[in-house]
Amino acid sequence: MSFVQFSKVSLAFGDRDILKDVSINLSRGTKAALAGANGSGKTTLMKVLAGIIHPDSGERAVQKETQISYLPQSGIVHKGRSLAAEADSAFQRGYELEAELEAIGDALVKKPTNTKVLLHRHQEIHEELEQMLWYRRDALVEQILLGLGFERSDFSRSVEEFSGGWQMRIALAKVLLEDPDILLLDEPTNYLDLEAIQWLEGFLKLEQFLQNFPGGFLLVSHDRYFLDTTVNEVYEIFSGSLKPYAGNYSKYEKQREVEIEGLLARYAQQQEEIKKLEDFIRRFGAKATKAAQAQERQKMLDKMERIEIPENLKQIRFRFPPAPHSGQIVLDLEGIGKTYDGEKWILKELSLVIEKGERFVIAGRNGAGKTTLLRILSGEDTNFEGSFRLGSGVNIGYFSQDNAEKICGEKSILESLEEECPLDLVPKARDLLASFLFRGDDVYKSLDVLSGGEKSRLALLRLLLKPVNLLILDEPTNHLDLHSKDVLLSALSDFGGTILFVSHDRGFIESLATKVLELKEGKQRVFPGDYRYYLEKIEAENTLSENYVQQKKGEDKAQGKIESKEEKNPGQLSWEESKRRRSEMRKLEKDLEILLEKIASFEEQLAVLHENLSKPEVYMDGDKSKKIQEEITTIEKKLEDAHLVWEDLEIKRESLL
Repeated sequence: MSFVQFSKVSLAFGDRDILKDVSINLSRGTKAALAGANGSGKTTLMKVLAGIIHPDSGERAVQKETQISYLPQSGIVHKGRSLAAEADSAFQRGYELEAELEAIGDALVKKPTNTKVLLHRHQEIHEELEQMLWYRRDALVEQILLGLGFERSDFSRSVEEFSGGWQMRIALAKVLLEDPDILLLDEPTNYLDLEAIQWLEGFLKLEQFLQNFPGGFLLVSHDRYFLDTTVNEVYEIFSGSLKPYAGNYSKYEKQREVEIEGLLARYAQQQEEIKKLEDFIRRFGAKATKAAQAQERQKMLDKMERIEIPENLKQIRFRFPPAPHSGQIVLDLEGIGKTYDGEKWILKELSLVIEKGERFVIAGRNGAGKTTLLRILSGEDTNFEGSFRLGSGVNIGYFSQDNAEKICGEKSILESLEEECPLDLVPKARDLLASFLFRGDDVYKSLDVLSGGEKSRLALLRLLLKPVNLLILDEPTNHLDLHSKDVLLSALSDFGGTILFVSHDRGFIESLATKVLELKEGKQRVFPGDYRYYLEKIEAENTLSENYVQQKKGEDKAQGKIESKEEKNPGQLSWEESKRRRSEMRKLEKDLEILLEKIASFEEQLAVLHENLSKPEVYMDGDKSKKIQEEITTIEKKLEDAHLVWEDLEIKRESLL
C-alpha cells in the first residue's frame, strides 16, 4: 500500500519551534483533517509532507512510486492554454506512458532479442493506463470541471480569462484528475460555492462518480460541515506537537473541549501560584532576613514550565448594540429585475416581503444573482427595474468584500475600532479583534498595509458594532477560522434585527437561516423553513421528477410505489411537521446510542461472570457458583429486555425515515 510516513520531524523558524517531534503516517485509506489555530503551522506541515520544505530533523519515508499531490491556499496562476487543455495536462504521466508504448511498438517491429521483456512492459503500461482511466480522460475532465462549477462553454476559454478564485478551482481540478495516492488540500473550499463544495464532498466520500477517489487525503478547512462529512480522523497541531483524534470533526471538538477545560484549570492554578511567588519576591526580596527565601522562589519561577493559552482558546462573546425599533415590514420588493446585456435576466420580476426578525439566506449557483440582489437592496446598485421600499425605522448595515477594500488610512486597526466601538465595548476591543484573528502586535498595523482578507475581517467587525436593524451580508464567513465563525454566529443568533445573507458555509447557514430565497435561471421561490427543509423539498422534487419520467415510459407498476413514496417523503410534509420529525429522530438516535452502550455494558458483565464461573475455586464452591449463576440470569434478563426496547426504537426510527 502506498504511504508517506514522518517520524520525529522538527522544524523551527528562528527561535520559534513550529514542529516538535511530529510523527504521522498517511496511506491510501487516510481520510483526515488537520486542525489548529491560525499560525500554528498547518500550512508548514502540509509543505513538509509534500516535500516542498525540508525539516531540520526527523525521518521522511515515502514508498516507491507513491504520488503526492498538494493544493496550496492561493497563488496559483495558469497561462497559455484553454481550460480543457490545462485540465488535460494533469494526465502528463499518461502521455509519457503512451510515448513509451509507441517506442516499444517500434522496437518490436525490428524483432529484437528481448521481445519477451518488451511485451511484458507493453502489458504493464496497458494495465497502468487502464487503471488511470486514460482512455476515458475526456469524460473525467468534463465531470470534474462541471462539478467544480465551470460551464461547458468555459472549456474553450483561455485560462488567463479566469479570476483568482477560478484559477484555484482549475488547480483543484488538476490535483483531483492526477488521481494521487495521497492528496494534500489546504483550504480547498475557500473559493467554492455551496454546490461545488457539495460536489467535492461527494467526490471525496466515494459517491457515484465516473471515477471515485480511492486515495488518502489530509485537508485543512474552516468549514465544519464539510469536515464532518468527509473525514474520520483529525490531527491537531498545538504548540508544535501533533496529536491524532479518531472520528469526525465534531467528535474531535467534543474531545478537545474536555481537554481544554483541564488545560484552562491548570492554567488558572499556575497563574495563582505565580502570583503568590511574585508577591513574596516583591515584598521580601529586599529584606536580609527573607532574601534567601525570595531567591529560592525566584529560582522556582525561572524553572517553571509556563502553560500558555493560545488566543483561539480564550472564550470571547459579545452582543450587538440593541437593534433600533423598526416596523413589522422591513423590506417590500416589487418586480425587481436586472440584466447586464439586455437579453439574459439575472433577476426578473422578483417580488418579496421580508418581515422583522427573519433570517433569509439566498441560495443559488454562481451567477444566479445572489450578490446582485444584495447590492441592489443595499443601495450599491441603482441600475435595475422595479422598486423596493424600506420599512419604518429600518437602518441597513451592509457587508461585502468590495466594501472591505475601501478601508484605508494611517490609523492602526485598534484605533479605528475603538473610534467606532460603543463605550461599554471599548475595554474589550482587543478581545474582539483577537476573535477576528487580529492578535498580538497585529492590532497596531496601519489600515493601509492590510491584506484583502484582513480588511474583510475588520470591515465585518466594525459593521457588527453599529446600531442597525437590517444586516445584509455577502459571504461574511470568508477569511474567518472556525473559532471566529462561532463568535460571529453567536452574535448573529442574538441579534435583535433582521438578516439577509449569502454564504457557502453550510453549517453556518443551517445554524442561522429561518427562510430560504432560491434564485434560479431568472426565477425565484421562497421556502418557509430552514435550510434543511429547503434541501428536503428540493430532493423530493427531484425524486418526483425522476418518477414522472418513469411513469411516462409506461412503468405502471412503479406508479403505485411512487405514490407511496410521495406520501412518506418528508420533503412533502409541512415545515412544522418536518421539523417535528427531525426532533423526534434526534431524540430516538440519542436513546439508541444510550441503549447500545447499556447493551455493550451488559455483554461485558456477562463475559466477566462467565469467566469467573469457569475458575476452579468458583465452580467447585456451590455457594459461589450459585451466586454467579443468579447474577448471570439477572443480567441476561436485562439484556433481553434491552434488545426488545432496541427493536421498538428501530421500528420507530424506520417509520420516521
